[in-house]
Amino acid sequence: MTTTNPVATTTPAPATSTASTSGADAMAQLSGNFSTFLTLLTTQLKNQDPLSPMDSNQFTQQLVEFSQVEQQINTNTNLQTLITQGQGQGSAVATSYLGKQVTITNGQAPLTGGSATWNYNLGTTAAATVLTVTNAAGQAVYTGAGKTAAGNQTFTWDGKDNHGNQLPDGAYTLSASAKDQSGNAVTTAVSSTGTVNEIDMTGATPQLVIGPLKIGISQIADVQNATTN
Repeated sequence: MTTTNPVATTTPAPATSTASTSGADAMAQLSGNFSTFLTLLTTQLKNQDPLSPMDSNQFTQQLVEFSQVEQQINTNTNLQTLITQGQGQGSAVATSYLGKQVTITNGQAPLTGGSATWNYNLGTTAAATVLTVTNAAGQAVYTGAGKTAAGNQTFTWDGKDNHGNQLPDGAYTLSASAKDQSGNAVTTAVSSTGTVNEIDMTGATPQLVIGPLKIGISQIADVQNATTN
């Protein structure tokens, strides 16, 4: 009796998705591999030895693996869709801030036309308060004494450093440090307000533009309609 030997085959490995491969391309590659796999499997079944049939568990496991990869590709595609939708919604939310007056709580404020204004709060009365302004590089450009009364205070800076040099317009940060009569630190908080005049959508997340200052929506503590003179 003559028997036909099974056709040797190697199951194609499922395609691995990379950052540069789209979900559609990955699915097309998987479909091609799966079609080849079925063709080889059919050939094996046709030519197997009736007295020694091939193990069905092997190709069943291979079918399961292909199914799992297909599910992963579909999941990645759906996640990308959700991310795209979320970015669109984020842009829509950002545009709603146009023309609004917002309160910023990260200590930053725009220096425009030689003037920048902050609000700072002292938790209790202080014996001494030190105000420090730093530039975008984190370098201290101005240091001076602040008010010592408890509560909200306002500081308007003329944009000049401690040597009297006028600094360029841009984003600057104010920090307040205060101590009481016993030398204990007094709780402080710094904020500023400005009107959003532009939305920058060139980055991964929208940025609110206030003069030369760009901030994220998460840094906004309060929103109001801009006052008109």
